[in-house]
Amino acid sequence: MPRQSGFTLVELVMVIVLLGIVATISVQFVALSTVGALDVSSRQQRALQSVVISEQITREVREAFPLSVRANGQCLEWLPIIAATSYDTLTMGPDFDGVAIVPFGRVVPAGARLIVFGYGSAQSDLYGSENPGPVSPAVSADVSASSETVNLSQNHRFRERSPEKRIYAVANPVSVCQINNFLYRFSGYTRAELQPTASGLNGSVGRTREVISANLVSNSFNLKVIPPSLRRAAVVNFEFELVSDDGNETTNVSQEVQIRNVP
Repeated sequence: MPRQSGFTLVELVMVIVLLGIVATISVQFVALSTVGALDVSSRQQRALQSVVISEQITREVREAFPLSVRANGQCLEWLPIIAATSYDTLTMGPDFDGVAIVPFGRVVPAGARLIVFGYGSAQSDLYGSENPGPVSPAVSADVSASSETVNLSQNHRFRERSPEKRIYAVANPVSVCQINNFLYRFSGYTRAELQPTASGLNGSVGRTREVISANLVSNSFNLKVIPPSLRRAAVVNFEFELVSDDGNETTNVSQEVQIRNVP
């Protein structure tokens, strides 16, 4: 009777065990590779997000009227410049509600305010409502790009004079604040001598609230404003920390913005 060749039971069991080990290693390798790819993707996403957030804040702050930038530990606030030009004559009688200017070259909307950049202005003057003072009442109507006169809603006397006759149109204040894990941009509210808090802005009626980021580490938005001097420009430092979706990793961001002494 001829002898038949084949595998023994022991050999089959050994092959099955080896295949199981190889399969387990392969699955773990694929799983770890997938996790690694997802981690890299999450880091890249946070890095890109941090650049976008920093650039947005930086660009807006650089367009701020320099003396207006202030911080209270919760929010960074400033007055955005709409346009700038030179004035021929500031408000004069009998009504003291018109300013003769070189045309702005762009439309200045109703509700904007005029600021004369003088050496005697303090930051508190920019948020107060003093008359006379460096900040005018609201512009009564849209000012066209070619208009040589700006009409104010009330009479006003400008306390300072600019050596270069520079005058600026500014909008209502803008603030960036952290509330819990969100970073918000607030606009559409009025000036106040005391800088508003994050909770106060969040609960205000009529203001505009925009989400800048929704994944900040709590209390990670840190601010520092160094006022300008005769030797250097104003400097704004801000820091924040972004967290991953699973909360296991964070990305720290620190940015410094220099603001020119003269807008």
